[in-house]
Amino acid sequence: MGKEVRPLGPLALLLAKGKVLLGALLKLKFIFSLAAFMAVYWALYGAKFGIGFALLILLHEMGHFIDIKRRGLPAEMPVFMPGLGAYVRWQALGVPLETRSAISLAGPLAGLLGASICALIFLKTGDGVWGALAHATAWLNILNLIPVWILDGGQAVLALSKFQRIFLLAGALALWVVLGENVFFLVALGFAWRSFTKDAPTQPSGGILLYYAALLVSLGGLMWMLPNHAPAMR
Repeated sequence: MGKEVRPLGPLALLLAKGKVLLGALLKLKFIFSLAAFMAVYWALYGAKFGIGFALLILLHEMGHFIDIKRRGLPAEMPVFMPGLGAYVRWQALGVPLETRSAISLAGPLAGLLGASICALIFLKTGDGVWGALAHATAWLNILNLIPVWILDGGQAVLALSKFQRIFLLAGALALWVVLGENVFFLVALGFAWRSFTKDAPTQPSGGILLYYAALLVSLGGLMWMLPNHAPAMR
């Protein structure tokens, strides 16, 4: 019996080595894409902002990655696309709708954490680069909450009823009027559209509604604390 199985040994060894090689290639893809992403923003805004901004985008993506992995689901390390953004590839097939929505919001939550840390350093040191990093990160994470398919909000909104979407529409409009930040108007436009699409769930999630609203308000609060701190190109 052992003799019959023995010829499969080299094949098993080859497959094992292939798996190790694939893992190494995926890690290299992550490292090289992050380096390229960092280089673009370094060239545009200087080393301190460029490196900081790339690391804050990494933090956003790791928010998704960590939330996926803690649920025992498979995921790949983030891939960065200079000038466009980044993404985490994972298998959502068969995952409950509320879980998919929570994973989508985990990125902006991590982004809120990063922006808050930058804001605290700015308030302590007065260094404008930290203020610019906090402002840019908050703005970008609000942009990600626009409920269109390619952004995080496009997945999170799928757990919300029509009434919940209208509620967030009103909230985004209120934030736009109070804060004067036009990105909230874009969020409101997204919710206006999604209030008429026929993809509302039969069992909407109150938890996702609170999660979504808390992120919008918190990120808006950071924008209010840091007016006129948009990053300047070199």
